[in-house]
Amino acid sequence: MPKGVSSSGPGSGWIGAHAGQLKTVFRVLFGIIWGIDGALKFSPGVVSSFAGMVSDASSGQPAWLAPWFAFWSTQASANPALLVYMTGALELAVAFALIAGFLRKIAYLGGAVLSLFIWAVPEGFGGPYGPSSTDIGTGIIYAMTFLMLLVINAAYGPSRWSLDAVLERRWPSWAKYAETDQGPAAVSSEKEGGRLGGKSAKGGASQKVGSANDASEGETPDGSDASSK
Repeated sequence: MPKGVSSSGPGSGWIGAHAGQLKTVFRVLFGIIWGIDGALKFSPGVVSSFAGMVSDASSGQPAWLAPWFAFWSTQASANPALLVYMTGALELAVAFALIAGFLRKIAYLGGAVLSLFIWAVPEGFGGPYGPSSTDIGTGIIYAMTFLMLLVINAAYGPSRWSLDAVLERRWPSWAKYAETDQGPAAVSSEKEGGRLGGKSAKGGASQKVGSANDASEGETPDGSDASSK
């Protein structure tokens, strides 16, 4: 390691020491944002303007995207209420999962897919792009945030402040629906291994001390009396 570079690991600073609480706060705040998004889908006027929104997103797009927008424009015109309310209901479901910490792995994957759908249809992939373009839309950013939550799930495993943690304690198999890489069994085994390892180390040290005491009292390792020699 280069000189002057600290080898301190996670938890050495305030953020690292409070990472468990901070990631929960971040998840809940993101869930509140999704709850607001979902509730707004049920506002008056959203259904009636949805078809126009999709049509506007298709204007100015590249020719090779024309079939994609033509398909969704047809669907939006045929039954806008179904698409709007279904999207709103899914957003509220994702919001609940984020706030409560319920089915986190599935919620993160589903939220990423839903975000990409919103980005690709009503947001028109953030385009069309030209001299007046200033960003690429919010849907893709939401999708990346969900993928980041998935990575955090893999890095930290079970979340103490979540409904998943309660369900995993009662049904350990629930972890396969909530955790990306490890479940409570893995964490528990790691803790148990640490405790057992600590006991073994203490036991080994005690044996060494005992052997040293025996030797100092005149007993050789094979059990014979040193004084007789």
